[in-house]
Amino acid sequence: MKKVLKKGKRGNKKERLVAYEEMLNLDDSSSRIELIQMLIPVGLQAIEEELQSEVMEVAGARYTRTHPNFKRWGCNEGSVFLGDQKVSVRVPRVRDVLNGKEIPLSSYQGFQNPGSIDEVVFKRLINGISTRKYEKAALEIPATFGIKKSSISRKFIRASARKLKECLERDLSGYDIVSIFIDGKGFAENEVIIALGITLTGEKVVLGFIESSTENHRVCRDFMNGLINRGLNTDNEILFVIDGAKGIYKGIRSVLSRKAVIQRCQWHKRENILKYLDKSHQSSFRRKLQAAYEQSTYEAAKKKLNLIKKELAILNQSAVRSLEEGLEETLTLHRLGMFPKLGTSFKTTNCIENIMRQVGIYTDRVSYWKNSDQRQRWVGTALQEIEPKLRTVRGYRHLRELRDAMRNLNYKENIVKVA
Repeated sequence: MKKVLKKGKRGNKKERLVAYEEMLNLDDSSSRIELIQMLIPVGLQAIEEELQSEVMEVAGARYTRTHPNFKRWGCNEGSVFLGDQKVSVRVPRVRDVLNGKEIPLSSYQGFQNPGSIDEVVFKRLINGISTRKYEKAALEIPATFGIKKSSISRKFIRASARKLKECLERDLSGYDIVSIFIDGKGFAENEVIIALGITLTGEKVVLGFIESSTENHRVCRDFMNGLINRGLNTDNEILFVIDGAKGIYKGIRSVLSRKAVIQRCQWHKRENILKYLDKSHQSSFRRKLQAAYEQSTYEAAKKKLNLIKKELAILNQSAVRSLEEGLEETLTLHRLGMFPKLGTSFKTTNCIENIMRQVGIYTDRVSYWKNSDQRQRWVGTALQEIEPKLRTVRGYRHLRELRDAMRNLNYKENIVKVA
């Protein structure tokens, strides 16, 4: 199929005709209709021949009485879709003279049905063709009537609404989630908080998002409850990777309690500490903090961080307090003994930050957000476009080991707590 389409789109006239002939030999009528719609250079001719072929089958050749009850009955003006364009055509008629009624042509109905046009228009819009420039970007075919901006906007709204529904209502019960990255992206005065799940086999799954003015704990609590209501399995421990936002942290803890194992982003922690220091000290302490967090064991990393804390105490007590705040949770992978195997993927929020950057490719071009519905439709459709392209997380072969380590850690901490 790809070979045929390539010839039809890029080849010379002879190659396009060869592609067309190959297309006409296909047995499946729905596949033929789809291909004809895509082969724009010969599309009009193909449609005419397809209609005439069906007339021949129903009523026989001209001036014959192969099917005496069915007769050719002239033509009507009609329209069909080529790609995402509406094209005027002359539609041959066939009449059942015995019963006095017209015989509809199934091929014409197939071409006339714009069932796929919303998806075509949606993909063009979401990838950067604005509604105001759409007519100029449309395929140039003789006899097309232009698709107006208002029409394209309605089609995009319908398609994006479907994408939003899929994103927010997807059943999560079929996913075995071992880790979740959560972060927020700003839209003017609003915040969209997105959750990215990692399955036990390493696939990345967009679990959903919620809109809020801030990352407060009530919103995050409702977000987590919503994921659970949609089937998120919380029987096993889940590693949450967050940037240290207190609202997100509190929201996760209030819903999942000990089942949530928190890994705070080491990059965010390091940068938060450095902002308290003079520029002349930032480079050296960035290297020292990085070296400390790169230690393979919890004991070695904690020892180096304590030495850094003593140095910082001389320069700035606020930097010391920033280092101490949530320090243990920046070392969760170390405490689990999984840093050498999974540190690359789970020590920072890079996985979700990458999603945010890709969402921005689609949404940052919008200069004015009219309302929440518009924002959510664009975010939902962008996430649906991005998800199939996401790669398996690095270190995925060790995720089962991570689950066992989290279970053992919780067991040990519970024993200590009871004692």
